[in-house]
Amino acid sequence: MTNTASKVKTLEETVSLAQQWREAGQTVVFTNGCFDILHLGHVDYLEKARNLGHKLVLGINTDASVGRIKGPLRPVVDQYARARLMASLAFVDVVVLFDESTPESLIRAIKPDILVKGNDYSPQNIVGADFVVANGGSVKTIPLVDGYSTSKIIEKIKKAF
Repeated sequence: MTNTASKVKTLEETVSLAQQWREAGQTVVFTNGCFDILHLGHVDYLEKARNLGHKLVLGINTDASVGRIKGPLRPVVDQYARARLMASLAFVDVVVLFDESTPESLIRAIKPDILVKGNDYSPQNIVGADFVVANGGSVKTIPLVDGYSTSKIIEKIKKAF
């Protein structure tokens, strides 16, 4: 039986795992986000991200970081619950929390082979893209599933009440 909590790692543990995977010839993919309310768009995006390589490292914003980015009423779901939910997905290999507004320091520490974001970002505007490319990696964007976003789900819920 798998313990999903064991997939939630510290930065140091994540860096060590990424290094081990690369040494074993595996491709490390990195992406990040708030992942406040898990929905089909998240699942589709992360599954496609994982299919770009052998291992998927997922950076998740802490509650404080989400609040700075999305406002004082977010996140809806706390960071530990979000981390466990995302770790429960079979195609997510490691979840690591970060408190900064961007994942720049995570990317520099983990040194992913492939950096991924949704296609609502242009590759030149993706945080950490320059670093990944300068270190021989690549940057990819993945089409998002239309009609799915946490903000839209929250708005729909508000209208229902």
